[in-house]
Amino acid sequence: MQNAEIIAKMLDVAAAHVPFDGWSHAAFAASAKDAGIDPAVARAALPRGAVDLALAYHYAGDAAMLARLEEADLSEMRFTDRIKAAVRYRLEAGDREMVRRGTTLFALPQHAADGARAIWGTAGHIWIALGDTSDDVNWYTKRATLSGVYGSTVLYWLGDVSPGNTATWEFLDRRIDDVMQIEKLKAKAKESKLASALMAGPMAILGRVRAPKDTGAMPGRWDKQD
Repeated sequence: MQNAEIIAKMLDVAAAHVPFDGWSHAAFAASAKDAGIDPAVARAALPRGAVDLALAYHYAGDAAMLARLEEADLSEMRFTDRIKAAVRYRLEAGDREMVRRGTTLFALPQHAADGARAIWGTAGHIWIALGDTSDDVNWYTKRATLSGVYGSTVLYWLGDVSPGNTATWEFLDRRIDDVMQIEKLKAKAKESKLASALMAGPMAILGRVRAPKDTGAMPGRWDKQD
């Protein structure tokens, strides 16, 4: 049995345990038992146990979002609306209690880097799916900004009791609109001679920053100049 099949089987039954036990050893062991997976085999596929299973759940949500984006016709939408749709699809790919327990797990100091990396990966998937080809410092700023929007929207969604999550989608609209205001201010700053002069040095340095060759790796690259 391949690792992917083992993980899929365990995720199928994890929903019966994680809402009660969290992403814990108890939930991991129970999921392996219910899936008919030997504990040693489960550990071989997921060496860190519940942490790796929680990450697998997150990655499965990313895959579901990407599949939905591929099927959807977003061609008539404004680009900002495409971003909103992608974030919404990603949220709708998750179970609220499973995500809530994951948020608790990745808030722990020893797992915070894993959680941040997972959110960064989600933002990266969205940008690539929407056609982003940036290779400069914008590669980082786009992902950092969208990671913040996505992370804050997840937290809002976890406490949302409005019909159809309408309050969450309104919150998402506001966050994206806030980001667009920042982009407008940046554009105005570029048009200003004074601001351009003040930022000439920093922008020259940032202009040499390049995205990592392996987009799953960090840090990126630095262009050498003669």
